[in-house]
Amino acid sequence: MSNAAVIRIKPYHYIHVLDNNTNVTSVEVGPQTFTRMDHQTVTAGPNDMIMIPPRHYCIIQNPVVRDEEGDVIFDKNNQAVLRHGDEEIRFEQEPFALFPGEKLYGKVAPLQVVAPNTAIRLRAIRDLDDKVAGDEWLFRGPGTYIPRVEVQVVEIVRATIIKPNQALRLRARKEFVDATEVVRQAGEEWIVRNTGAYLPDVNEEIRETVSAYVLTDKKAIQLEADQTFVDVFGVKRKAGEQWLVTFDDAETHIPDVYEKVVGEVRVTTLNSRQYCVVLDYVNEKTGKPVLGGRQLRVGERSFFLKPGERLENGIQAVHVLDSEEALLLRAREAYNDEDESRLPGDRWMIYGPCDYVPPVQVEIVEKRRSIPLDENEGIYVRDIKTGQVRDVTGESYMLSPYEELWEKDLPEVVEELLGKDGRYQGLGQRGGRVGTRDRTRVVTYRTPHNSAIQIYDYKQKQARVVFGPELVMLGPEEQFTVLSLSGDVPKRPHQIKALALLLGPDFMTDVVVVETSDHARLSLKLSYNWHFDVDHENLESSESIFNVPDFVGDSCKAIASRVRGAVAAHSFDEFHKHSARLIREAVFGLTAEGKVKERFHFPSNNLVITNIDIQSVEPVDQRTRDALQKSVQLAIEITTKSQEAAARHEAERREQEARGRLERQKIADEAEAERAKTELLRLQAQSAAVESTGQASAEARARAESSKIEGEAAVEQADLAAQAEKIRAEAELAQIKAKQETEIGHQRSLNELEISRARDLADIEAIKFKSIVDAIGADTLQSIAQAGPEMQARLLQGLGLKSFLITDGNSPINLFNTAN
Repeated sequence: MSNAAVIRIKPYHYIHVLDNNTNVTSVEVGPQTFTRMDHQTVTAGPNDMIMIPPRHYCIIQNPVVRDEEGDVIFDKNNQAVLRHGDEEIRFEQEPFALFPGEKLYGKVAPLQVVAPNTAIRLRAIRDLDDKVAGDEWLFRGPGTYIPRVEVQVVEIVRATIIKPNQALRLRARKEFVDATEVVRQAGEEWIVRNTGAYLPDVNEEIRETVSAYVLTDKKAIQLEADQTFVDVFGVKRKAGEQWLVTFDDAETHIPDVYEKVVGEVRVTTLNSRQYCVVLDYVNEKTGKPVLGGRQLRVGERSFFLKPGERLENGIQAVHVLDSEEALLLRAREAYNDEDESRLPGDRWMIYGPCDYVPPVQVEIVEKRRSIPLDENEGIYVRDIKTGQVRDVTGESYMLSPYEELWEKDLPEVVEELLGKDGRYQGLGQRGGRVGTRDRTRVVTYRTPHNSAIQIYDYKQKQARVVFGPELVMLGPEEQFTVLSLSGDVPKRPHQIKALALLLGPDFMTDVVVVETSDHARLSLKLSYNWHFDVDHENLESSESIFNVPDFVGDSCKAIASRVRGAVAAHSFDEFHKHSARLIREAVFGLTAEGKVKERFHFPSNNLVITNIDIQSVEPVDQRTRDALQKSVQLAIEITTKSQEAAARHEAERREQEARGRLERQKIADEAEAERAKTELLRLQAQSAAVESTGQASAEARARAESSKIEGEAAVEQADLAAQAEKIRAEAELAQIKAKQETEIGHQRSLNELEISRARDLADIEAIKFKSIVDAIGADTLQSIAQAGPEMQARLLQGLGLKSFLITDGNSPINLFNTAN
């Protein structure tokens, strides 16, 4: 704004002039020189006119009102009429000035170009043409969008590229008719599978891009319908229904909006040696599952498990049986097996060698193998129909359909003893079993030598005795008789558990406390030798040895009773002197002649005691033990002192004898020493004479020998020097010769290489010359050779000269022969 009186308005510029008298503002446009009156005020300017280039537009707020011809309408005061609060979009035109009240909103902007695969989402903010306020539509490219004040640009929408094996999941914003002329309800979803660029409608909303599942001959997909609809294959699917889409149906599959992918299903492949049983299989004709049904499928084949189908025990191998194997079968339901009718529950066997695939009506109970048994081996077999149990030994046995292996139970103590070979074991030495016994095998026991075992049959209610060495095999109803014997010292009951009864001879030790007539209590440690007097051929005699359960305890009690009775009738001193005789008489008894018997026989079990050994006698009372110990010590001291006196006397006697022998020996040694001294002096004299004579002769001999050695050494040294010189000369000669030969050979090689090189170069030059000659040609060479003389001849003919000679004047020329 300028307050100058004269304002020069440039071209394409304008000013606003306010007439203070009429309060009307007018526009003055250049180029002109405006003279401002006193009642005029310049309210704006000079300003640049609005210039709109091609393909541009601008927005004018509060635009002026124009008539049908485009002229500005003025009121009665000559003031331009404005549309207050309204806007007007102006496009390419001549530069124009803004009337008072008009404003430029923003800047002059280019028209918006809509690219291909894009669109502009428009919204009507006023009613226009066939649109009402609030309507939305798309202006699709390619094209140039011409803006209008009634229309608002909401956003730019870009097309989504649908790649191969992809689709778009759309949802309708409201009810409308889509591009395929299908009426869509608000909230409805559908899939667009057409490959390429897809520009969604204004009423369409893209939910997601769905990728296709690639199907192969080894992979399928399992689908589930969310509601009833018709799928892409034209099949009507009900809500909740599940089905498979495989490679046979399509190479790829895009799930529909009403399809839910449950998961991928891998192909099930069976080779020629496999089979499987499908539970709840789907009927191929009806397509419905047969609930509870079972279908056998045998390889070679590949298939997909349909929804609801499952394998029973997975993929199974064909049962291959050799000649010693069989399969125990049981019928699940009635069916005919090779013209033989089977009822439910029937059992039968298939024997090898063969391979077998069980039908769905048959259940394989177990696989059996023939059990090879030696003569000393066996098994327990039970008939499941009758319940009878028997043992089978010494053959290769295959169980029949209604037979099974029976487990024989043994008492825990018997199991423990069998694990330790049944030998005597103290309670403190019992441990765990050695290994685990196969309960279906016949129980065997190797009876040791000179022993016996008793076996009782609870079914026949009778016992049998087996003498060792023998192998015992228990029947189904037989059990071992376990011996519970007394043990330890002194004897305590039930200390030893055993299966075999050793027949002896053996010994046992016990401690017996007795009391003499004078009330001296003594502890006797006795050891008894025993054996069983049994006739193996006599059944009654054999069974009698087991009549007494604890023969050790009973025999020790019986013997102790006899010993206590015998000792009680004698005093301590008498018993101490004759203990062995008294005890033997008490145990064995006396014959009619008054002699001690040799054995003590127990008729109840034929046990015989043959000898008694008194290992120790100790008083029980402490005072008696001390008195006995003192008397024993006193007797020992007396005996020791008498022995010491006798030994001392004998030592003195031997000392006197030794001293006499020593004196005599000393005199004899002195005489011998004098004789030796005389002989020594004689030998010393001889040695001195020999020494003086030998020294002179040795020195002369040594000097001669030394001279001889020196001469021989000088001669040998000269020979060696000559040989060394000869060797050195020969070595130098050989070295020079080798060097010369090497140089000659090297030079010869160089010469040969040079000759070869020269030959190769000559060959190359010859080949090159020949190639050049061949390339130029014989006629060309002839022409070149003749060109020089012919040219000279023509030059001479042209000059009229017969011949000529050119020289530099420094070299003398003999012209005498030139004329010739």
